[in-house]
Amino acid sequence: MKRHLMCAALFASFAVLGSAPVFARDTVGNYPVEEALKSEPGKVGDDIPLYFAGQRHPAVVKTIGEFATNKKTNAFGKSDVAACQHVFLSAVIELQDRARKEGGNAVINIKSNYKNEVRESATEFTCGAGAVIAGVALKGDVVTLRK
Repeated sequence: MKRHLMCAALFASFAVLGSAPVFARDTVGNYPVEEALKSEPGKVGDDIPLYFAGQRHPAVVKTIGEFATNKKTNAFGKSDVAACQHVFLSAVIELQDRARKEGGNAVINIKSNYKNEVRESATEFTCGAGAVIAGVALKGDVVTLRK
């Protein structure tokens, strides 16, 4: 009888442990824009200039609109820095593609918007990295600048 009670208690303890919440890692950090832009040479086009919040740029001739990105990438087996740099490049490329599509020649006032928390920085972007996925959300204004 004692043996059955011991097995039942052991089984119950495993059931409780198995139902405990499992927390996935979501490390939010800020990373240098310049390092990320240089991390994969030739990936970001140079035909559509990118100006981050607070950076000076030529006069705006026409404002087309604010557009947002929310990119994710596979982070499995990568460092947070490598995954965040890669997904950041995907996000800025999407902004550049949008500028081309809308007829703009630049993206200005680019800000991080990770989990709808806006962060303005000319030198850093925000990235969330987990064990499997890393993500970057940006928003910026597509414009036509005076040449």
